Amino acid sequence: MFGVNVIEKDYGVFINNPNGFLALSDFTVSHGVDIVNNVNIIIAKDDFENLDKESDNQDERLYIAQDVDSISFYKDKFGDITLYTFITNDIVIDEFTDKLKVANSPKGFIDAKIDISHVLYINKVLSKKDLLKIYKKIARVKAKYLASMNLPTHISNILNTNDFSAVLCDVPQSKGYEFDEVDVYDLNIGDAIETAIDKCLERMNLTFGILDYLVSEGILIGDLIDTAMELIDDADVTDELRQKMENQLLNAFADINVITLLMAAIRTEQDFEGNRIREIDINENLKYLHSDEVLGLAIANQIAGTDAIFNFKRYNAAKPGILAHLPPVLEDIFAGLIAGCVTKAIDE
Repeated sequence: MFGVNVIEKDYGVFINNPNGFLALSDFTVSHGVDIVNNVNIIIAKDDFENLDKESDNQDERLYIAQDVDSISFYKDKFGDITLYTFITNDIVIDEFTDKLKVANSPKGFIDAKIDISHVLYINKVLSKKDLLKIYKKIARVKAKYLASMNLPTHISNILNTNDFSAVLCDVPQSKGYEFDEVDVYDLNIGDAIETAIDKCLERMNLTFGILDYLVSEGILIGDLIDTAMELIDDADVTDELRQKMENQLLNAFADINVITLLMAAIRTEQDFEGNRIREIDINENLKYLHSDEVLGLAIANQIAGTDAIFNFKRYNAAKPGILAHLPPVLEDIFAGLIAGCVTKAIDE
């Protein structure tokens, strides 16, 4: 190793190698492939005004640089690999009730972002071709691993919209030096990236629950309450009844069986809409689809028993409020949810 060191400032992180890096990156300041002494991650304002604060950068401007909104990073070592993971996260997990939490952002979900970025250093002298293979490997692994998490849609929409990547290796110190031979698969880059992402999510305390998946489907608790009130004909619709309905919904969302049925419906609907199941075409007549009603009946029964099943039939036929705008599987499961919660609210 040629004496790589990391300089941390309040305005940036500087990864330095006086003997030079061969760097392949998508940084803000980069030519794609560069030989540099410094890799700078900087809280940038006014076109990198902070760059000039680091005197080491001034000699022939031997650096690449990436602008970020904030500095949060950690380092992991995997054999010949040193992986620096940089995090930008505008999401916080708020307490909703004593049993439920929800992901939120002071910026709102239009402007919020979650970026997980990597700078990977390999303690070898590699060719540009191998460097490119490794760069592409990082991109593939990260995209595939994050996709496999099936995060709520509104979270996926803000994930890695401004992430960055760089692959660094040593440069030859003499003419005629032969590049190190390396098998990209033997470097365990996939394991390194996946481990780093897991650790990153853990550090951010970024977990998601049933309320987050409802938000991703555009379903709000207020909409569910309004829908429930539309078919109440044997009781006065009062603020007290609305509050009881809200309480029942929140209790239901904390029930493992209700969560399981809701998530089964949400995942199934996503597969239908994404045409991921060869035998099912949602553009064809779905008159033979009955399992969605089974889910609706199951969730109504789970919450309030037999009486709720009769209310489910009525709600499912009338399709009041939000139910009229939901796709087939979600329509039935939420009809069951509302029927169960209304039944229990009125009985109390």
